[in-house]
Amino acid sequence: MSEEIIIARETENLTGSVRIGGAKNSALKLVAAAILGQGASTLHNVPRISDIDIMADVIRSLGGTVERQGETLIVDTTNATGYETPYELVSKMRASISVLGPLIGRFGHARVAMPGGCNIGARKIDLHLKVLQSIGVQFVNDHGYLYASSPNGLHSAEVYLDFPSVGATENMLMASVVVEGTSVIDNAAREPEIVDLANMLNAMGCKVEGAGSPTITITGVPLESLHPCEHTTVADRIEAGTFLAAGALMGGPLTVEGIDPSFLRMALMKLTDMGCSVETTEDSITVSRTEPLRPVDIQTLPHPGFPTDLQAQFCLLCAMADGTPVITENIFENRFMFAYELNRMGSDITVEDHHAIVHGVKSLQGAPVSCPDLRGGAALVIAGLAAEGETRIHDLHHIDRGYDNYVGKLQSLGANIERLSI
Repeated sequence: MSEEIIIARETENLTGSVRIGGAKNSALKLVAAAILGQGASTLHNVPRISDIDIMADVIRSLGGTVERQGETLIVDTTNATGYETPYELVSKMRASISVLGPLIGRFGHARVAMPGGCNIGARKIDLHLKVLQSIGVQFVNDHGYLYASSPNGLHSAEVYLDFPSVGATENMLMASVVVEGTSVIDNAAREPEIVDLANMLNAMGCKVEGAGSPTITITGVPLESLHPCEHTTVADRIEAGTFLAAGALMGGPLTVEGIDPSFLRMALMKLTDMGCSVETTEDSITVSRTEPLRPVDIQTLPHPGFPTDLQAQFCLLCAMADGTPVITENIFENRFMFAYELNRMGSDITVEDHHAIVHGVKSLQGAPVSCPDLRGGAALVIAGLAAEGETRIHDLHHIDRGYDNYVGKLQSLGANIERLSI
């Protein structure tokens, strides 16, 4: 049976410009939100990635239709009558739990298989359930499925999240927009993707205020008053950060276009601290470096802190810096699997609990490696471009979950890289 691999060869530099696509972590939830529109919603700037294909199949399994026209998806949920998501789809992708909120909002009940996705930690959905229980949802866990119902009807509530969970914030938003009264989410997630979802919900006729701040207020409207809409997905800050890390490692100058620099404020601060030059416009960021990388400590935190989805890419930068920085992972407990693969290429990283102690090395050597997860896989490809010789990267399905034409975009920047079947 053939396997697709990426072969990355030693590359002198990466230079030029690359346009950033729509955000994976936003587009997935926008597709789910279309369930509430009860018609054909048009979503622009949707990346061509496997996770989107899976979410489209989830919508189809519910009785809706999804049609792609270039970077645009037309999601029609007019005839969506199903409320159960099949295990074979949900097990492939954690974000499929995002249909829980809109299914409850539209039908008052749902049956959703427990989610899968990258193996980077338990990522329990307790907070999702807690916030939905606060508005009257009852749950039964039955043979790997969650059955949600609201036998006494839904009611507004004020909830305080123990942790600013993106998923819990999103599910609460999508369930409560049609609940009579005013609901409040305190300590809400503040990511740009939350703002994007709120903007789409408002375009459908919902009343959401405060997205992007710690307190979100939702004034419920009747379900029948909601309608489909047209919406453009916000740019992918993690894709942008990945290419910026590549530019910082190789030297640049490398420009990412179509991204709001405020989405990456903390990451840009770290690049500057590491000795890079960072220049920004309203919708672009350019990174370059002429001096050796400087070590910096990093700890991942909810937005606007340092993104956990950029931890592996910046761990790679630290691995090539002169010093011993410490990287602390506060979001997911298993997200250092990337370090073990990078050590196969000559890095010197020691993992202790949720800390990685990185001893900088002068060079990396090409080696066969496997993608442990989505972001770690993307970082290993960049490492292969900086390493001596040739690096073969396996298990590309992880990368395909979140990067649209990753190899092609790197080639456009001068990377000596190819993707082929073996």
